[in-house]
Amino acid sequence: MKITIAYIEEPPFGWTEANSIATGADIDLANAVLRAIGVTQIEYRPVTFSELLPGVDAGRWDMNVALFVTPERANLVAFSVPVWAIGDGFLVRAGNPKALDSYSSLGKRRDARLGIIAGQVQYNSARAAGVNEDQIAIFEQQADAIEAVCSGAIDAYASTALGNRILADRIGGSVLEAVTHKAETNGKQRKLPLGAFSFNRNNRDLLNAVNEQLRSYLGSPDHRTRMVEFGLTHNEIDPALTR
Repeated sequence: MKITIAYIEEPPFGWTEANSIATGADIDLANAVLRAIGVTQIEYRPVTFSELLPGVDAGRWDMNVALFVTPERANLVAFSVPVWAIGDGFLVRAGNPKALDSYSSLGKRRDARLGIIAGQVQYNSARAAGVNEDQIAIFEQQADAIEAVCSGAIDAYASTALGNRILADRIGGSVLEAVTHKAETNGKQRKLPLGAFSFNRNNRDLLNAVNEQLRSYLGSPDHRTRMVEFGLTHNEIDPALTR
């Protein structure tokens, strides 16, 4: 059986190595789960983020790497059980010259501009926290957003806190810095957003098989060992575990 998975260039979840091989935490997890349920051939297809949901919905491929679960997205695709839970953060220039540590702090700086990848949940989070439309720049590719931070065209790029830490480490602390968002004080304990694989809603057989394997595999010693190689620890894994 052959399965095609779409992914985007977003370390540590997925990226393409110089030898054109797809790798990353989500790629590795998908590979382990699919092999366990008897899939013999796996094809990885690089796409833009905005292509993920409509592509799997139209049947152009079978499965997407994990992305944040929202009610709106659940109207388009079928999500697996959660595979990680991760909060947002910023990628900024070294030293964080505008002291940006949350969406609301950026919204209060009318001279601050924020970069977001088209279609990602960070847009709604930023707008809900008071970031104005004219403060937001939309990009199709992560590499373009990173370049915009480096050049000063934008002051921060919003993505997962984990992903930004990985990027800052790769690029170098003298150039870019990762900032985990400061918790908003609203008297409630903040729950981390959950990420899950997604499928065409009519592909119930594949979804059910993947879910069954995920429930037995997530949190296992082998899973944790594989994920730590990509920077995912109990902090990202444990809040997503369902039994």
